[in-house]
Amino acid sequence: MSQLQENIKKIYPAAEFEEGECLLVTVKEADWHDFAGKLKNDPKLGFDVLTAVVGMDWKEELGVVYYLTSTTHDWEMLAVKVTASGDRDNAYIHSVTDLWKVANFQEREVYDMYGIKFIDHPDMRRFFLRNDWVGHPLRKDYDANPELNPIRMEDEINEDDTRSYKLENGKVKEVPGKVFEENDYVVNIGPQHPSTHGVMRFRAAIDGEKVNKVDVVSGYIHRGIEKLCEGMTYPQILHFTDRMDYMSAHQNRHCLCMCIEKALGIEVPRRAEVIRVMMDELMRISSHLLSFGCTAMDLGATTAFFYGFREREMVLDIFEKTCGARMSMNYNVIGGVIADLHPDFCKDVKHLLEIMPDRLKEYHKVFSGNIIARNRLVGVGHLSKEDAINYDITGPSGRGSNWSNDTRKKHPYSIYSELDFDEVLLDGCDSYSRYMVRMKEIEQSCRILEQLVDNIPEGDIRAQVPKLIKLPAGRWYQQVEASRGAFGVYIESDGSKNPYRVHFQSPCFNLVGVMDLTCSGYMIADLITIGAALDFVIPDIDR
Repeated sequence: MSQLQENIKKIYPAAEFEEGECLLVTVKEADWHDFAGKLKNDPKLGFDVLTAVVGMDWKEELGVVYYLTSTTHDWEMLAVKVTASGDRDNAYIHSVTDLWKVANFQEREVYDMYGIKFIDHPDMRRFFLRNDWVGHPLRKDYDANPELNPIRMEDEINEDDTRSYKLENGKVKEVPGKVFEENDYVVNIGPQHPSTHGVMRFRAAIDGEKVNKVDVVSGYIHRGIEKLCEGMTYPQILHFTDRMDYMSAHQNRHCLCMCIEKALGIEVPRRAEVIRVMMDELMRISSHLLSFGCTAMDLGATTAFFYGFREREMVLDIFEKTCGARMSMNYNVIGGVIADLHPDFCKDVKHLLEIMPDRLKEYHKVFSGNIIARNRLVGVGHLSKEDAINYDITGPSGRGSNWSNDTRKKHPYSIYSELDFDEVLLDGCDSYSRYMVRMKEIEQSCRILEQLVDNIPEGDIRAQVPKLIKLPAGRWYQQVEASRGAFGVYIESDGSKNPYRVHFQSPCFNLVGVMDLTCSGYMIADLITIGAALDFVIPDIDR
């Protein structure tokens, strides 16, 4: 028995373990909340980060698989399986929002898609679907007949109503509530608003120009990707990852391919590994340049916007030559990459590396040091390190609060452990620090590319894979450092050619979860700049 198992047995003797690529412990629902508190607070365990909440329908029963991370014990991960109590029409699990704040939106998603009610959750509304939607789409017995859910042209009714669920004498009791106070003055922002960076809607309760509360309303482009995956083969689902956070297309697809390759035991050729990492870092540069330009544009600085797009076009040209596309590249495949590098690849990358230092100085001169930009960003949108951990705000936004969380360092994958680069950390805990982390990360991505551009080995670009790919029965979880934070892929297989369950753990879903926290107490105009500095991408949320 491992040390982790022994420590868990001490706090929960009834624990049942399942070995795998990550230790899984099965817990009774009645014991879950108490056990979760001990997992977080016991110094020998210290699972202070709730990494993923995966709703499940195992046909006989509903439940959740939680992935937890202990930052104090070498970023060790643990999976916890909790089966819901009650019958399918009244299934429930005790909420852990009081332990990990990130569980708020995560549990609302599970409720929306599976109908599992979370006891003592403060706001048990649907998150993606209309409140009058019939059924829960990710259940295996969901009736997809469009007559049950016709296209509705009327507005939703009682959108200010919410509810929570309590357990009294073994029975679930619904307690009605309201999103806002009776006298709150609520301003609507979005979903058709350029500065919400996509079709995201915020309802802000304001006092004069000061924001008191932000209610996030999502689901305007929800496409049901996770449901579609269940009816496709593994090669067929790869393209979805390019279309979620399209500014992390290479990293997201890399993650899905690695998860499948891990399950199959496939060793990716060295040349393909190097190419993948170079494409990931070019993608990161492209994303951060877009973030720079859009942050500037949201403050009215159109010149800086065009400066950022000028160099981003060079990256997209590199992608286009090798991948044949500038946005949905469809480049990573199971076992490697789909095509070899264009003959101009190394020359073009070297040219980009040659000009970027001067261009970064130009960005800082025209925008970073500008007094208006600093007044709008410095000290605005406070997010403490403790809150960043509690809400699992990874990527540049978390590192702007001095939280060391880079997946490339904490859970090294591909060839990142061999590379020399720094994790950028700033302690301003504000919008300006989040912005500056991205600018400094461009420098680090350039360092990585400099180490690889003259050291791309010869050899195969793909490993041999079966014509019909079937994963063995089991579950796997893989993370990468995408442009906006830790992107995770969960796959559960029943041994067939189609995945039984695929879940994409989006960093942007967590980012939008702190809009209320980071905007409350600031001006309504600051809401726009705070959102820009958090840098969420809506299709990554509306999966």
